Amino acid sequence: MIEFRFEVGDLATTSFAYSPLQETVFSLRCLHDPARYPHHRPWLRRMRPRLEALDHELLTALTTPWLWVPDFLTPRPDRARPAFADELARVRRTPLDVLEADFRAAYRTGDALPPVVARGLAEPEAFLARVADALAAYWHTCLVSDWWPRVQSILEADLAHYGRVLAEHGAGAMFEDLDRRLSWTDGRLRLSTQDFMQQAPWGDTSIAGRGLVLLPTMFARGAQPLIDPDRPPTLVYPARGRATLSEEPPPVTDDALARLLGRPRAGLLLLLAEPASTTELAHRLNVTPSAISQHLAVLYDAGLLSRTRSGRVVRYARTRLGDDLCR
Repeated sequence: MIEFRFEVGDLATTSFAYSPLQETVFSLRCLHDPARYPHHRPWLRRMRPRLEALDHELLTALTTPWLWVPDFLTPRPDRARPAFADELARVRRTPLDVLEADFRAAYRTGDALPPVVARGLAEPEAFLARVADALAAYWHTCLVSDWWPRVQSILEADLAHYGRVLAEHGAGAMFEDLDRRLSWTDGRLRLSTQDFMQQAPWGDTSIAGRGLVLLPTMFARGAQPLIDPDRPPTLVYPARGRATLSEEPPPVTDDALARLLGRPRAGLLLLLAEPASTTELAHRLNVTPSAISQHLAVLYDAGLLSRTRSGRVVRYARTRLGDDLCR
């Protein structure tokens, strides 16, 4: 059992974020145990030929057989929606002593280090650059075009959901809804470690004004902390809607909705059961963003969609009227 202790004001600094770098690194878990992540199988089949052309030996070694990753590869985000390039730049600035310590902590002992890691740590500066370069190539080759837009829409929907839970039911309900491992009592957030694949020397953690950041992920079956309890408090939990990743867009049949709206707009309305941006929808439907924008504008003006802005990105979701129409 791990206990996170909250003092006065700590709950006010608890926040949500998602990390493209974290999802990139965690996706490497599929290489060790693909059966554990069935919703990623279609992507994994498409990605494997491209992966073989990358630094495959190193990428595989960034995840242990028990699916831990060195903490320096997943730095706590400094904002809710960091850019991959900014996060990778933080990895490149990792102190060299932290590089070795984090690999040894993940693999439990120095004797268990894979040969590619053991060799690399003999020249840590060059090895750190190789790790960052390998992740950059993996991101651009295997993830950014046809995988990340769909994942990002699921993570955005997750954040929106828990924002509503917090507003309507309070922090206790929000924490307990994140994962069955979590419980909230009297200013204490408790995380059960009973079913962890490997146990580490975790201890109770005081938030102590540092803020707790909650991170949804597509690659965890339950909530989990970082390996090092001295790092800023971070808790990763399973994202809602992970199963939708393997779904194909719903077909639009010749029914009343298609006759009323036309097939393209009916299909968009059905897809928007979870929030998505114009670019994400264009990726999923293999059409241009401008074509999607025209249909979204009509559905929005009709009151069937709402829209919210996050920086430069505008995401659309069905309104209650849109939900009723789809039923």
